[in-house]
Amino acid sequence: MNDTYYITTEGYERIKKELKHLKYVERPKVIQEIATARAHGDLSENAEYDAAKEKQGHVEKNIADVENLMAQAKVVDTSKLPTDKVTFGLKVSLYDINKDEEVTYHIVGGYEADIKQNKISVSSPIAKALIGKKVDDEVRVQVPSGVKEFEITDISN
Repeated sequence: MNDTYYITTEGYERIKKELKHLKYVERPKVIQEIATARAHGDLSENAEYDAAKEKQGHVEKNIADVENLMAQAKVVDTSKLPTDKVTFGLKVSLYDINKDEEVTYHIVGGYEADIKQNKISVSSPIAKALIGKKVDDEVRVQVPSGVKEFEITDISN
């Protein structure tokens, strides 16, 4: 049975673009590589052909994976979410009490998570601790490096 996977509109558009690239750029390219390798003759000892067929398998698997993800996705339009409490898809500004600095996280689905862009998975310890909280709430969360303490300063779309 398929599980529903929550994704932001932005994340969904990104995977649609990825699927289009796989189908209309990568797939034709690998088909051409196979044709070129075939033209070299004996397929039983043709390393180029073997490599191209292996690459084709990877491309087709990636296409199937992305199509499956899209089929399971429940797209959440974050621009319409209320910002009175922390939920999936919202941006949360925090005062990090331990480091005496501000940080903003965007709570997204696991597929979209990218800590370099401050996008954290809804299933991460920090996001789990923030869900349901409001501005001015203080949150303590156990992370691998110890206990972090935050004060929520803003919630936005």
